[in-house]
Amino acid sequence: MEEYAVRVFDDEGKDVTPHPLFHSDPDAAVPRRTCGSSSISKPNASPMESMLDETVEPGSQGDPAVSLSDVQVRPEEIKEQLTEEDLDRRVDIYLTDTETIWMLDMPSVVASVESEDAGRILERNKIYVDICKNRPGNDRFAEKMMQTINGAAKNKEVQCDKIVMEDKGVVVTSWDLYDSFNVSEIEPASKGEATNGKSSTSHTTKKHDQTASVTSARGNITSVTTLESAALARTHKKEKNHFEAILTSEKFQQDLFFMERVLMENIFQPKLAAYRQFPVLIDPPVTSDSAGTVVAVKEAKQEEHDKGKKDKEEQKEALIDPSIPSDLNKPMEETVPPSLEQLWSYTCDLTQGLNVSSMAWNKVNPDLLAVGYGAFDFKEQKKGLACCWSLKNPMWPEHIFQCEHGVTALDFSMASPNLLAVGTYSGTITIHNVQSCTTTAILNSRDSSESHTGPVWQLKWLEQDSNTAEDDKRERLISVSADGRLTKWLVQKELNCTDLMKIKRAGSEKKNLPREKERKSVVLISRQAAGMCFDFHPKDTNFYLAGTEEGLIHKCSCSYDQQFLETYKGHKGPVYKVAWNPFSTDMFLSCSADWSIKLWHQNSQTPILTFSSTTTVVHDIMWSPKSVFIFAAVNESRVEIWDLSVSILDPVTTHSGNPEVKFTSVLFAKNTDCLLVGDSRGEVSVFELQNLAASSSTKVGLPRKRRWSSVVCVSGTLFFRKGFLLKNLVDDLASRY
Repeated sequence: MEEYAVRVFDDEGKDVTPHPLFHSDPDAAVPRRTCGSSSISKPNASPMESMLDETVEPGSQGDPAVSLSDVQVRPEEIKEQLTEEDLDRRVDIYLTDTETIWMLDMPSVVASVESEDAGRILERNKIYVDICKNRPGNDRFAEKMMQTINGAAKNKEVQCDKIVMEDKGVVVTSWDLYDSFNVSEIEPASKGEATNGKSSTSHTTKKHDQTASVTSARGNITSVTTLESAALARTHKKEKNHFEAILTSEKFQQDLFFMERVLMENIFQPKLAAYRQFPVLIDPPVTSDSAGTVVAVKEAKQEEHDKGKKDKEEQKEALIDPSIPSDLNKPMEETVPPSLEQLWSYTCDLTQGLNVSSMAWNKVNPDLLAVGYGAFDFKEQKKGLACCWSLKNPMWPEHIFQCEHGVTALDFSMASPNLLAVGTYSGTITIHNVQSCTTTAILNSRDSSESHTGPVWQLKWLEQDSNTAEDDKRERLISVSADGRLTKWLVQKELNCTDLMKIKRAGSEKKNLPREKERKSVVLISRQAAGMCFDFHPKDTNFYLAGTEEGLIHKCSCSYDQQFLETYKGHKGPVYKVAWNPFSTDMFLSCSADWSIKLWHQNSQTPILTFSSTTTVVHDIMWSPKSVFIFAAVNESRVEIWDLSVSILDPVTTHSGNPEVKFTSVLFAKNTDCLLVGDSRGEVSVFELQNLAASSSTKVGLPRKRRWSSVVCVSGTLFFRKGFLLKNLVDDLASRY
């Protein structure tokens, strides 16, 4: 019988016959057929195939390519193939389990104690433990790195109250222990006496009098305890008053003062000896047994020193060239480079975070240093502080003067060394007595109607020359302020002042271009320029220099208050300091915010030399009191020591500090080779100047010839010397002087 496939067409004639969802495998085995109670099965057939075979049309005749589409036949074909007898026939369908498919299999790491493999697992664990014990130091094992999968981390946060720790202490004297011991003995004795009194009374009196006797005994005990407590309180009060009297007595304060000085001397003895240029003697005790060893060691060191010296001389002789003249063939001497070694710092809790604005030595006591603390910036203004530090106690100041505003300048008097003048950012000038026990000012410029209206940037006590009038020979206080006034103060019952100079602003010198229109005149807010610094001539105090915020330096005379003698132009920013050379009195230095230091001659309106080693603001400069060539400078990043006899290009030594700290002021020590540097952290560091060979040179004139000669020509050969200057600079200096 032929089989026909069923096809479905739509109205337009398109074939829309559904496609079968299942296609049988042509390589699959012949399925089992079931007819009635008999069944035909093919061996090696899976249960799934058996179930599919039983649902197949019986008329397929065991065709291996049977599909679901074969079942979809026409109704008329079904009627012809199946009879009623076939329809009534019983069909058996068998359902069987399929094979188990494992999607995830994680073997357990824990076994039951009652399982069959429990004994074997325990034996393996024991062997593993023994292997781990014998592993350290065994050559049979080697450590290797391997990558493992880390488990997922889980964060946990717990919030609890902050644990606060407190330290408590009690000072107990021997008297307190004695009184406490006596009180503990008195209380049992009083209780025993009360018990004895109570028992004796109960044996000698009647029953109705027993209560009264007990009450009276208790009253006696209470009265005794009250009297003892009162006596003990009076004793403690007397002792406390006695202690206070001892602590506040002048004798005790003086003893503490001496004890503090002794302790400071012991702590800072090596550093103070280095400051005063005394030898630091450290002699360890040498016993008789070790004396021979010490001598042998010294002899060995001396031999090594002599041998090294001979080797150096031989090396120098080998470097000598016979073709060079003998005067130029001398080898250069080996010198140790100069350096700055920090000894200690003047600092305490009161000065932490304050800016060191100025420093000044006492004119009579070289161990007494006055330091002013105050900010230069208007936005950072705080309360000011003026402290007097002593060399005998670097850890705490001798005198402390609180100021309402930041201290910007201070100086000690020469005629009265106990007087300290202090200038503040508000323009107020106060006079303090350092010998007085009080910290209040004895004079204040606020009482004067002509007080400064701007910050006082510099103060200096000055004695006029002998050729002046009798009224002007007294010591005067000179001040310069941002209000453009350079003022002279007379210290009497009150501060009276007169202006030496009102610094006027310089006019603009810009010229119009050929095709440019005429410039309009600039309207100035103030006709006066802010004064920043000044310095009087070391030989003739009638003349002085004044630095301004405009970058100009004016030479003025005390006899003229309306005009300048000279004006030196060269700086592009405010001039922070000017200083005459104490030995070559025609030369002076200046530093500015334009990152430069300039050397001037009073007869030249342009600078001779310009020193610019960094790109930071130069706050302060000072000539050395022992050398004509050496000066110190501080900028925001480092401290510099310049020696013009060695080099005019770079400083001979520098010291850099913490990047967060700025250096603000510098001061040479009077009698020693030491340098004091103040910074923005409130510390005044003391440095020792080491290996400065030219520090003792005070002769006025050009430096040594070998330092200033740039080149020497011999037979067409140029020989350079150490510390040379450029030839054009030498020619320029020779033409000037």
